[in-house]
Amino acid sequence: MSADGLRDAKVLITGGVGFIGSNLAHALVQAGAQVALLDSMIPAYGGNLANIDGIRDQVALNFSDVRDRSSLDYVVRDHDVIFSLAGQVSHLRSMVDPETDLEINCRSQLSLLESCRRNNPAVRLVFASTRQVYGRPSSLPVSEAHPCHPVDVNGINNRAAEMYYELYHQVHGIESVCLRLTNTYGPRMDLRTGDKGFVGVFLRRALLGQDLELYGGGGQRRDFNYVADVVDALVRAATGPGLAGHIFNLGHPQNHSIAELACILGDLTGCVARAIPFPAELQAIDIGDYSGDFGRFERATGWRPEIDLAVGLERTVAFFREHAEEYL
Repeated sequence: MSADGLRDAKVLITGGVGFIGSNLAHALVQAGAQVALLDSMIPAYGGNLANIDGIRDQVALNFSDVRDRSSLDYVVRDHDVIFSLAGQVSHLRSMVDPETDLEINCRSQLSLLESCRRNNPAVRLVFASTRQVYGRPSSLPVSEAHPCHPVDVNGINNRAAEMYYELYHQVHGIESVCLRLTNTYGPRMDLRTGDKGFVGVFLRRALLGQDLELYGGGGQRRDFNYVADVVDALVRAATGPGLAGHIFNLGHPQNHSIAELACILGDLTGCVARAIPFPAELQAIDIGDYSGDFGRFERATGWRPEIDLAVGLERTVAFFREHAEEYL
């Protein structure tokens, strides 16, 4: 599905200069939407102006922080759709600095909802949550009926944010849809900070010719979504009927071990993977194997990921090789 359903729509993307936000912005500009981007541009959170090369003069940029309520009251007005993608996504950082994670991933979502309630109650809101809300799965694949037992602060704050979105739909009629993302990867990822997930760490090391480190051997299995498929899901969440007030998993019909991902990167770049012991601080919040049941979202919207891991990684490596100066 293309983004044509949002042609001429007035769209705001928070975190719009980051990884997923910028890929969404490119798709929406191409479709003819009127796109505004809000981003704090704090280096640790992944904003990179190179991400909007080619569309910078076709979007409205607002360099502001989602934690600034007065700014939100102004910027939410007159938009048809708001994609809430600004977030602190490092699980380890959420444990080291839990209060900042609370401010960005939870309190700012409540502020966004309040700003919309007061200034733009007819808006459609799409919130990018995380599969981390489930914690360690008791059964696979994980459906939305699976209990939520987060193992880190990031998961707790995202779950609380989801509950605010549900409440504001039920009580105030705010149209909101929450998507639980899982291991999104692709062009424009933040490869510099090294704490936004192992895929980015692996890509950086592989592209620099360094060894990949497999914690505990890399046998943990995951599902992976190429960013173009996630952009498609976000667009469907923003335009589909009967979705408001609901939470949906994303996922992929195929899952892979971390070692398998490393093997694919080895074939693409010549890097070598080696097993090392699991660092204690990371093992404490590791969720083990995970695969998401995205059937509910597929039935509601027709969404199904199209890009498998090998193809997605090949495209991703090619992008970063072409743009190494801006990302490495």
